[in-house]
Amino acid sequence: MMNSTEKAAQIKLLALDVDGVLTDGTLNIGAEGEIFKGFNARDGLGLSCLLKSGVRVAIITGRQSAIIHRRAAELGITEIYEGIKDKRQALAQIAEESALSREEIAYMGDDLNDLPALTYAGLACAPFDAAPEVLNVSSFISAKAGGRGAVREAAELILKSQGKWNEIVDVYMQKGRGDAQ
Repeated sequence: MMNSTEKAAQIKLLALDVDGVLTDGTLNIGAEGEIFKGFNARDGLGLSCLLKSGVRVAIITGRQSAIIHRRAAELGITEIYEGIKDKRQALAQIAEESALSREEIAYMGDDLNDLPALTYAGLACAPFDAAPEVLNVSSFISAKAGGRGAVREAAELILKSQGKWNEIVDVYMQKGRGDAQ
């Protein structure tokens, strides 16, 4: 059986849940609807690095939110799937349309509704504060909580396993890059 580093070396797409993964899971809702979500800048830079290195990033969420679109636009993420009840089916459809194998897909989720997508993906990832059932099926468990750097750790795992991380660091050492965070 392959370990998470070996699995990460094959990844061409990282798909992410939002609440509890890209955010800490807190829902800030006022009378007029969703007010705000807190996103981690390091997660954002990790996602920018993935995209610039040729790894696709997709957001798959059960909720609908203009805030998600704004954050995705800041980072250059164009693949957003909202109102999704069956995340496994969404991943399978993306795979079919993109000619990706399951082994080329990573998914990070944190709760029970993510289990089908996690068990479909070649690399199942979770923040350390995910539900126990999610942790049980995940081959990569971040040392960070959702919304607190877990996505950055998954991004680094993928980029390091593919031999791309040192090149990214070298570019920043030389001149920096104007990545969104």
